[in-house]
Amino acid sequence: MNVKLNCKAGHNKDSMLLNNKKMALILTSAIFFIALDRFLKVLAKNYFFNKKISLIGDILKFNFAKNYGIAFSIPFSGFILNLIIIIIILMLGYILFYSFNKKNYLLAGLLTIIVFGAISNMLDRAMYGFVIDYIDLKYFTIFNIADIMIVLGALFLLILNKRIKN
Repeated sequence: MNVKLNCKAGHNKDSMLLNNKKMALILTSAIFFIALDRFLKVLAKNYFFNKKISLIGDILKFNFAKNYGIAFSIPFSGFILNLIIIIIILMLGYILFYSFNKKNYLLAGLLTIIVFGAISNMLDRAMYGFVIDYIDLKYFTIFNIADIMIVLGALFLLILNKRIKN
Protein backbone atom coordinates (compact mmCIF):
# COMPACT_ATOMS: atom_id res chain seq x y z
CA MET A 1 0.00 0.00 0.00
CA ASN A 2 2.83 2.39 0.79
CA VAL A 3 4.38 1.65 -2.58
CA LYS A 4 1.22 2.69 -4.40
CA LEU A 5 0.96 5.87 -2.37
CA ASN A 6 4.60 6.70 -3.01
CA CYS A 7 4.25 6.03 -6.73
CA LYS A 8 1.11 8.09 -6.88
CA ALA A 9 2.75 10.89 -4.92
CA GLY A 10 5.74 10.78 -7.28
CA HIS A 11 3.42 10.84 -10.27
CA ASN A 12 1.59 13.85 -8.85
CA LYS A 13 4.90 15.66 -8.30
CA ASP A 14 5.93 14.91 -11.90
CA SER A 15 2.54 16.03 -13.16
CA MET A 16 2.68 19.19 -11.06
CA LEU A 17 6.20 19.95 -12.30
CA LEU A 18 5.07 19.47 -15.91
CA ASN A 19 2.06 21.75 -15.35
CA ASN A 20 4.29 24.37 -13.72
CA LYS A 21 6.62 24.19 -16.73
CA LYS A 22 3.66 24.60 -19.10
CA MET A 23 2.40 27.58 -17.11
CA ALA A 24 5.90 29.09 -17.07
CA LEU A 25 6.10 28.66 -20.85
CA ILE A 26 2.72 30.33 -21.34
CA LEU A 27 3.65 33.17 -18.99
CA THR A 28 7.05 33.64 -20.64
CA SER A 29 5.43 33.65 -24.09
CA ALA A 30 2.81 36.18 -22.98
CA ILE A 31 5.51 38.43 -21.52
CA PHE A 32 7.57 38.12 -24.73
CA PHE A 33 4.64 39.06 -26.97
CA ILE A 34 3.62 41.97 -24.73
CA ALA A 35 7.22 43.23 -24.67
CA LEU A 36 7.29 42.95 -28.48
CA ASP A 37 3.93 44.74 -28.69
CA ARG A 38 5.15 47.57 -26.42
CA PHE A 39 8.40 47.88 -28.42
CA LEU A 40 6.57 48.02 -31.76
CA LYS A 41 4.12 50.60 -30.37
CA VAL A 42 6.99 52.86 -29.27
CA LEU A 43 8.68 52.35 -32.62
CA ALA A 44 5.50 53.15 -34.54
CA LYS A 45 4.67 56.24 -32.46
CA ASN A 46 8.15 57.75 -32.30
CA TYR A 47 9.78 56.78 -35.58
CA PHE A 48 7.10 55.90 -38.11
CA PHE A 49 4.53 58.66 -37.59
CA ASN A 50 2.98 59.39 -41.03
CA LYS A 51 5.11 56.68 -42.68
CA LYS A 52 4.00 53.33 -44.06
CA ILE A 53 6.64 50.64 -44.29
CA SER A 54 5.85 47.88 -46.76
CA LEU A 55 6.63 44.46 -45.30
CA ILE A 56 4.98 42.26 -47.95
CA GLY A 57 4.10 44.43 -50.95
CA ASP A 58 0.70 46.06 -50.52
CA ILE A 59 -0.58 43.13 -48.45
CA LEU A 60 1.20 43.84 -45.14
CA LYS A 61 2.51 47.19 -43.93
CA PHE A 62 3.88 48.64 -40.71
CA ASN A 63 1.81 51.76 -40.14
CA PHE A 64 1.20 53.96 -37.09
CA ALA A 65 -2.49 54.52 -36.36
CA LYS A 66 -4.39 55.97 -33.43
CA ASN A 67 -7.29 53.73 -32.42
CA TYR A 68 -9.86 55.44 -30.24
CA GLY A 69 -12.21 52.45 -30.49
CA ILE A 70 -11.85 48.85 -29.39
CA ALA A 71 -10.12 45.88 -31.02
CA PHE A 72 -9.68 46.12 -34.78
CA SER A 73 -10.81 49.79 -34.73
CA ILE A 74 -14.44 49.05 -33.85
CA PRO A 75 -15.77 52.51 -32.90
CA PHE A 76 -16.58 52.66 -29.21
CA SER A 77 -14.66 54.99 -26.93
CA GLY A 78 -14.71 57.21 -23.87
CA PHE A 79 -14.93 56.86 -20.13
CA ILE A 80 -17.54 54.09 -20.25
CA LEU A 81 -15.29 51.98 -22.51
CA ASN A 82 -12.33 52.42 -20.14
CA LEU A 83 -14.49 51.50 -17.16
CA ILE A 84 -15.85 48.40 -18.93
CA ILE A 85 -12.33 47.31 -19.93
CA ILE A 86 -11.02 47.73 -16.37
CA ILE A 87 -13.95 45.73 -14.96
CA ILE A 88 -13.41 42.96 -17.54
CA ILE A 89 -9.67 42.83 -16.80
CA LEU A 90 -10.37 42.56 -13.06
CA MET A 91 -12.97 39.82 -13.59
CA LEU A 92 -10.67 37.86 -15.89
CA GLY A 93 -7.82 38.33 -13.41
CA TYR A 94 -9.98 36.87 -10.64
CA ILE A 95 -10.97 33.89 -12.82
CA LEU A 96 -7.31 33.47 -13.81
CA PHE A 97 -6.15 33.19 -10.19
CA TYR A 98 -9.08 30.92 -9.33
CA SER A 99 -8.33 28.61 -12.28
CA PHE A 100 -4.63 28.54 -11.40
CA ASN A 101 -5.45 27.62 -7.79
CA LYS A 102 -7.77 24.87 -9.08
CA LYS A 103 -4.88 23.65 -11.27
CA ASN A 104 -6.77 24.35 -14.49
CA TYR A 105 -3.60 25.44 -16.26
CA LEU A 106 -5.05 25.54 -19.77
CA LEU A 107 -7.76 27.99 -18.72
CA ALA A 108 -5.25 29.99 -16.67
CA GLY A 109 -2.89 30.15 -19.65
CA LEU A 110 -5.56 31.35 -22.07
CA LEU A 111 -6.77 33.95 -19.58
CA THR A 112 -3.18 35.12 -19.05
CA ILE A 113 -2.82 35.75 -22.78
CA ILE A 114 -6.11 37.69 -22.91
CA VAL A 115 -5.40 39.73 -19.76
CA PHE A 116 -1.86 40.65 -20.84
CA GLY A 117 -3.14 41.79 -24.24
CA ALA A 118 -5.89 43.85 -22.63
CA ILE A 119 -3.44 45.42 -20.17
CA SER A 120 -1.09 46.43 -23.00
CA ASN A 121 -3.90 48.21 -24.83
CA MET A 122 -5.18 49.73 -21.57
CA LEU A 123 -1.70 51.16 -20.92
CA ASP A 124 -1.95 52.95 -24.28
CA ARG A 125 -5.36 54.36 -23.36
CA ALA A 126 -4.01 55.60 -20.02
CA MET A 127 -0.83 57.12 -21.50
CA TYR A 128 -2.08 58.51 -24.83
CA GLY A 129 -5.88 58.45 -24.82
CA PHE A 130 -5.87 55.95 -27.69
CA VAL A 131 -4.42 52.55 -28.59
CA ILE A 132 -1.47 52.39 -30.95
CA ASP A 133 -2.06 50.04 -33.88
CA TYR A 134 0.64 49.21 -36.41
CA ILE A 135 -0.12 46.01 -38.37
CA ASP A 136 -1.82 47.15 -41.57
CA LEU A 137 -3.30 44.20 -43.44
CA LYS A 138 -4.78 44.99 -46.85
CA TYR A 139 -8.59 44.60 -47.00
CA PHE A 140 -8.71 44.55 -43.20
CA THR A 141 -8.25 47.06 -40.41
CA ILE A 142 -5.08 48.11 -38.61
CA PHE A 143 -4.36 46.21 -35.38
CA ASN A 144 -1.56 45.21 -33.00
CA ILE A 145 -0.12 42.13 -31.30
CA ALA A 146 -2.18 42.76 -28.13
CA ASP A 147 -5.36 42.57 -30.27
CA ILE A 148 -4.17 39.26 -31.71
CA MET A 149 -3.54 37.90 -28.19
CA ILE A 150 -7.01 38.92 -27.02
CA VAL A 151 -8.78 37.47 -30.06
CA LEU A 152 -6.80 34.21 -30.19
CA GLY A 153 -7.14 33.71 -26.42
CA ALA A 154 -10.91 34.25 -26.64
CA LEU A 155 -11.18 31.97 -29.69
CA PHE A 156 -9.33 29.14 -27.93
CA LEU A 157 -11.52 29.67 -24.84
CA LEU A 158 -14.60 29.17 -27.02
CA ILE A 159 -13.07 26.02 -28.55
CA LEU A 160 -12.18 24.73 -25.06
CA ASN A 161 -15.70 25.45 -23.84
CA LYS A 162 -17.22 23.61 -26.82
CA ARG A 163 -14.97 20.58 -26.22
CA ILE A 164 -15.93 20.48 -22.55
CA LYS A 165 -19.64 20.59 -23.43
CA ASN A 166 -19.22 17.74 -25.94
